[in-house]
Amino acid sequence: MDVEAVKRLIKRRPNLSTALGMDFVSTPENDICKATMTVDERNRQPFGFLSGGASLALAENVAGVGSLALCPDKICVGISVSGNHVKAVAEGDTVTATARLVSKGHKLHVWDVDITDSSGGLISTVHVTNYIITPKNQTDE
Repeated sequence: MDVEAVKRLIKRRPNLSTALGMDFVSTPENDICKATMTVDERNRQPFGFLSGGASLALAENVAGVGSLALCPDKICVGISVSGNHVKAVAEGDTVTATARLVSKGHKLHVWDVDITDSSGGLISTVHVTNYIITPKNQTDE
């Protein structure tokens, strides 16, 4: 999935993705989107571990980037995010979020996102649903 156009959009002004240090990665698969994030002072809890909220934000954002890559002229917003955290990851490590498209409807996209640490261990698994909005200046197909 080519996410370069979405990355340019993200870099236009400050947002949660840039604030937390997310880096989105294109993949050769049309239904998979990836992102990495180094665990540091922007996204850790006071004890030095990746915040569960930051993990959910990473998952929602990588699924959103995937939906935007699939629907470049639309607005894609998360309407449901549900996750389980199964392992802690310490500051200094880098996590990778891999989002797999489960369902691509006209108005809803459903993604399953696995977040792993640098050794490949599962950190969190997250289910994301995005709502696809047609801007008012467009006609809905």
